[in-house]
Parts: sequence; C-alpha cells; structure tokens
Amino acid sequence: MQVFGRLHRIAERLSTQIEATFNEFGLGEGDFDVLASLRRAGDPFTLSPSALAEATMVTTGATSKRIARLQARGLVHRTQCDDDGRGRWISLTPTGLALVDEVVEHHLANERRLLAPLDAGQRDALTALLRHWLLALEPPLDS
Repeated sequence: MQVFGRLHRIAERLSTQIEATFNEFGLGEGDFDVLASLRRAGDPFTLSPSALAEATMVTTGATSKRIARLQARGLVHRTQCDDDGRGRWISLTPTGLALVDEVVEHHLANERRLLAPLDAGQRDALTALLRHWLLALEPPLDS
C-alpha cells in the first residue's frame, strides 16, 4: 500500500504541475499531445487523423475534437489528400509550429524542475526500476 499510495500521490502532483505549464499557453494536455506529435513527424509537420490518433493513443473521435479545437485557434489546418478526396491531412500552421516549440521549451524546463530533488544516480535508478516494472506489466508488442 505504501508504494501505490506514494505513486498515486506523485502522479497527481506531476499531472497538475505538467498541465499547469500547458494551461499557461491555453492548451490542455491532449492539445499539446497533438501539436507535439505533428512536430515530431518532421517537416512538413503533417499526419493523417488516424496516424494522429495512433500517436496520441486516443480514439479517432477524441482526436477529431482536439483537431477541431486547434484548428479554431489557427494552430493546425486540414487539407484534402491529393490521391483520395475522402482523406485528410492535418498539419501545423506556422503559428502552431512556433507555439509548440515554445511550449516544449517550457515543458522540458518544468520536467527538469520536477526531477531536481533527485540526483543523477537516483534518476538513473528510478528510470531502470520503472522500465523493468513497466515491461513486466505490459503485454509483448507482438501479441
């Protein structure tokens, strides 16, 4: 119970403080996830809605809502696929690219701040323990 109680409390505090950084920019965690996934795709920062859903690990319906919010803010735009009139592409706008780059800087600084109480050895040990535990809990990728 001590392990799970502490993990739960840490997770809540981390989520609150990570979300606060995104909120400073008018984003939710899911919105940031979409922008960051498009950014990681590389130039031209474009993915299909289904690829975005897969990258963000949420349903296509949830992805569609996130895309609509981001499009309304001018951070992404939808274009029609050249070879398939039914298909769409989602791309970062220049404003969206500038925003996600700025948010990533703040997000990484926040993560460094949150990890600061641990020295390098403690961070390495925690990483190894969490990796080991996660691998034991997750099903193999080929199943």
